[in-house]
Amino acid sequence: MGLLRTILYILLVYYLFKILSKWFAPKLFRYAAKKTEAHFKGQFGNFTQEPTPSKQNEGEVSIDNKNTPKSNPSKKVGEYIDFEEIE
Repeated sequence: MGLLRTILYILLVYYLFKILSKWFAPKLFRYAAKKTEAHFKGQFGNFTQEPTPSKQNEGEVSIDNKNTPKSNPSKKVGEYIDFEEIE
């Protein structure tokens, strides 16, 4: 009789957990998604703001170069090793 009661309790706890997870899991995931979204907005909110483009007349071309010229690295790369095939 004790074995049957133990199996009944295990099944009851399993189905109770299954039902409760169907009710509360979506709410829990929605809460976690909102918290994560708020965290990302706080971290990366200032990167999404793009500068406002200046007013230009139609047909006027403007080139803004934002790349800075890079200095050439030294030409010395390393030691050259010549390999030979061995058959």
